[in-house]
Amino acid sequence: MSESETADVVILGGGLVGMTLAIGLSQKGLVSHVVDPADPAGLTAEGFDGRASAISTASWNLYCHLGMGEALAAKGCPIDAIAVTDAMKPGRIDFRPKAEEGSLGYMFANRDLRTAMYAQAAKEPNIRFHPGCRVVSRERGEHGVAVTLADGRVLRGRLLVAAEGRASPTRDEAGFNPAKWNYHHRAIITALSHEKPHDNVAWEIFYPAGPFALLPLRDGEDGTHRSALVWTVSEKDAAGALALPESAFVGEVARRMDGLFGKIELAAPRSSFPLNFHHTAKITEHRLALVGDAAHGMHPIAGQGLNVGLRDVAALVEVLADGIRLGLEPGDAQLLARYERWRAADTFMVASATDVLVRLFGMPGRIPSAIRRLGMAGVQRLPLLKRFFMDEARGMSGDLPELLRAA
Repeated sequence: MSESETADVVILGGGLVGMTLAIGLSQKGLVSHVVDPADPAGLTAEGFDGRASAISTASWNLYCHLGMGEALAAKGCPIDAIAVTDAMKPGRIDFRPKAEEGSLGYMFANRDLRTAMYAQAAKEPNIRFHPGCRVVSRERGEHGVAVTLADGRVLRGRLLVAAEGRASPTRDEAGFNPAKWNYHHRAIITALSHEKPHDNVAWEIFYPAGPFALLPLRDGEDGTHRSALVWTVSEKDAAGALALPESAFVGEVARRMDGLFGKIELAAPRSSFPLNFHHTAKITEHRLALVGDAAHGMHPIAGQGLNVGLRDVAALVEVLADGIRLGLEPGDAQLLARYERWRAADTFMVASATDVLVRLFGMPGRIPSAIRRLGMAGVQRLPLLKRFFMDEARGMSGDLPELLRAA
């Protein structure tokens, strides 16, 4: 198929959500053009991006169904439990499923996720990948969509999908009006090596200035224990924290860890990104669907951003595949309406819950802290409530698309 011929779907954005969508559609027989301004070689280069992602049970099921499980299995670290604490004071919550239920998810370096994703995409006969390309215009007509690239090529399809991330120009051009605000915080990202093992436990430590998350990574080849750090600081303090000499930065981190993992050292460069919120209840328009951060960008406090995007992927794949079987084409308004209904409750609940957590744990003072710890102690003693929160964290609640269910 040449670029000028009509595919089923044109996906703008070939990141962890957009390309995974193309893989899922390909395996259902749908052809996609995938356009991304980035170079895959750069995105998978050693040291390009020190970020890591918590992959929920449901998202892991998706990767396995799409053929990426074997390549990823040796790269991830299981999350066997999650500990939630208010400034390391008494009254924490421990989320730990029963042994027969498996882990709460896995931690992966984003580089490893991209490597497995690109390798699988290269095997798919129905993906037309256009890396390093810039879109200059988008058209959505009565019978299809057309995207013009900077080099003059025109890519045509029946449905346009915006998977460009939080600053999606396609979403903005289409006139979507998401609710949005700025937290005036930044997340500082790095990796730590440490003396004591993490025992596959993810720690969410809440301080008034922002959450401080320690996420378990696989031990290094030399046996070094490692964790990813996501440290939220106010925007006004971020530049200073990033500019600290390494020894001083490690000292600040160690003070907040309260000896949790013993002696620590930096194991990766420091980077940061601003924290904001946006959510649009309406995620479809005429021959257009939003997925991932183009539709909903949330605080990383619960590590659900990528997982919610992958749930979008699973739902859209199932909706479009069902439509094709019924003789409908991918841009059919009935199919887009079903996709929007299916995703509405989940995305709203997760986005709202993360925002409430940020505000609740950001209240300073002894009284708010005491109330939080009393509430957490109560949750710790209520198995049914803990079960609810664990199912949400694993992505295994509600009406699940087939790709998110266990094989």
